[in-house]
Amino acid sequence: MSTLTTPARAAGVTPGAAPARRKPKAGWNVLGLLVFATAGFPVYWMLNTAFKPAKDAIDPDPSLLPTGFTLSNFGRALDIADFWGPVGRSLIVSLAVVVIGMVVGMLAALAISRFAFRGRKVVIVGILAVQMIPLVAMIIPVFLLLNDLDQYDKLSGLIITYLTFILPFTVWTLRGFIVNIPKELEEAAMVDGCSRTGAFIRVVFPLLAPGMVATSVYAFIQAWNEYLYALMLLSQKNQTATVWLGNFTTKHGTEYAPMMAGSTMMAVPIVVLFLLVQRKMAAGLTAGAVKG
Repeated sequence: MSTLTTPARAAGVTPGAAPARRKPKAGWNVLGLLVFATAGFPVYWMLNTAFKPAKDAIDPDPSLLPTGFTLSNFGRALDIADFWGPVGRSLIVSLAVVVIGMVVGMLAALAISRFAFRGRKVVIVGILAVQMIPLVAMIIPVFLLLNDLDQYDKLSGLIITYLTFILPFTVWTLRGFIVNIPKELEEAAMVDGCSRTGAFIRVVFPLLAPGMVATSVYAFIQAWNEYLYALMLLSQKNQTATVWLGNFTTKHGTEYAPMMAGSTMMAVPIVVLFLLVQRKMAAGLTAGAVKG
């Protein structure tokens, strides 16, 4: 007497048994939630402290959940020291670094990617080597150099300093995006009558735009959040937003609630920028992941 063979039995799967991959997938989900909680908790605590009463911010037994809601911390943060001046200077420095860095970095990355010249490998290795040097080790040489060039305590000097460690990353990252764009596209455009510059503007540049957005966001965040060089190279009257946060630590102690309110206000430009370019940034981060 013959028995009917079901598709599940033919495939070697016992009816009613759970899929074998469910447990590993659940484990990765749990790990992802733990990573998210670890990375997101400081942001949550900053917002929680910014909006809670000042007396609760210094409670030796703080509550993880909000205990109150107030906006007085933001007013106190604005009263302690000038806020808009440092923020405006930080915006000027960050935007200047992004614009100059993207223009110079794109041209340098294009030259390294598309042209063969003597010393090309040396340039590539040099770009990598520069990124390995700790920024702390360059404070004294940078200070002496800017002082000799009459750029100490000037925003232009700070911009030049930021470009020294943002440009190598920009060049290296954009080079990776340009390499993944086939040369045949440029050659086809040149056959159709475009010059090399016209082929780059019409063909390569649109394909490179997502990568440029992702790189520029990184450069903006680096310049916006930098603290050490801004503290060493600028006086109190020319301080940036990150140095401005140091005003909350006085001889009477640290005012944590206003400091968290100031940190929240400082994070707003980064959040707004990310929301504006999130689609382009996601495309840029995944560009070149799949060939063919």
